[in-house]
Order: sequence, then structure tokens, then C-alpha cells
Amino acid sequence: MTNIDTSQLLRWVLVKTSHPGNVGSAARALKTMGFSDLRLINPKIQGVAANPDAIALASGAADILEGSSESDSLAAAVEGCSLVLGLTSRDREFGPPAMDWKSARTLIADTSAGGGKTALLFGPERTGLDNDHLALCTHRVWLDANPAYPSLNLAQAIMVCAYSLRETLLNNPRGSSPLADRQEMADFADPAAVAAMLEHWREGLEAIGYLDPANPKKLMPRIQALFARSRLHKEEIDLLRGIAKQMLLRK
Repeated sequence: MTNIDTSQLLRWVLVKTSHPGNVGSAARALKTMGFSDLRLINPKIQGVAANPDAIALASGAADILEGSSESDSLAAAVEGCSLVLGLTSRDREFGPPAMDWKSARTLIADTSAGGGKTALLFGPERTGLDNDHLALCTHRVWLDANPAYPSLNLAQAIMVCAYSLRETLLNNPRGSSPLADRQEMADFADPAAVAAMLEHWREGLEAIGYLDPANPKKLMPRIQALFARSRLHKEEIDLLRGIAKQMLLRK
């Protein structure tokens, strides 16, 4: 089996995984489908790559386990990624725009064709991704499963995504967007930069008295959802932080 040329542009991020066996199974799924960049954020058992259960279920993909990175910072894991997809079946009142997996695969192919990096986030087995995790995503993505029972085991979800994404990338390695659109994708700000800008805005809005920290209501989630729909560019982040800086000078 041949590795996919764009595999190094794709990060598979597992957040707070409870069972080492699921990490091993995920590593096996990724290697089978030609992917390799596995990131582990706050796994329940530290040093999971050396865990016997993880190694046993990796079944020959120990190199993917050994090459995985383990940290406590989700923001660092998605830094530099212009496309960050949070896989979840739960609907949310706020957060990033929703997208089905078929559309997401096309967007990943277009992003990779333009040299942009993509991160795919998978949450804890029991609870899935929470709102803080999704705050670092550009899109919320669901798999088209049985609506009466849409829950997939973590390793199963990763295998479904890896298999279908491999098929998309092999059949459409250059993406479907014109060159100009690909350049625009490369200029998108990564979600970590957007999150930092939002924190700057929160401070600024408090400084001018528009946001009451004792009674914030849903102001910041609404602003966050607005910017998520806008897909901000890098220079727009600088502009918005400049506005926040001026608000703070009014303090």
C-alpha cells in the first residue's frame, strides 16, 4: 500500500481518550490507510504509546504509536492548521458551522492541494467534543449514520474517516478548487490565532463596558460563532486585534 502524498498535511487529534486500546486501534487504522500524524491530547493514561493494550491493538502499527505526540495543549496541536474539523454527532446552539463528512472530504482535498494543513479532532469516548474543544474548530462535522443510533466507537469513526478520506485524496489529489481559491485557503488564520483574538476582544469589550463579566450572557459565544462563519484571514486577525487594543486603551 502506498502512503498518500498529502498525509503529512493531515493531523489526527484524539482528545482525552480514556482507553489505551482505542489509541492502538486508531494507530492501526491510520497506518492501514496511509496516514501517520497522530496527536494525543491529555489521554487518561499518560505515556499511552508504551501501554501494552495500545501496542497489542496497534497490531503492527507500533511505529505510528511511537511517532505520536502527547501533550496537554489542544491549541498547540492545531496551530498552523487552516482547517480544523471537529467530529461530533451532537447539534450545538453555538459554535462553528456544521458540515457533512462528504463535503468535508472535498474541503480537505482542496486545502491539501493548496498546501494547507488540516486537523481532525475526535473527543473522549463517553462525552465527545465539548464546546471548548469546538471553539478551536473551523467546522463541526458529522458522519451520516443511523439517526436513531449515530454513536460510533472511536476507532470505528477514525477508520471510516481514514478509509473514505484516502479514497477522496487518491481520486482527487489536486482538489477541485481553482488556483486562486487555493491561495485564499492558505491565507486563512488558524483557529488558535482566532481564539487568541477573541480573548483580546473579550478584554476590550469589558474595558469599554460593553461586556459585563459578572453577567456575560451569550455575547462571546455569539461573537465567536459570527467569526467562525466568516473564515477570517491572517491579516484580518491583525486588524481585529488592533481594534481590541484601542478598546483597551479606553480603559
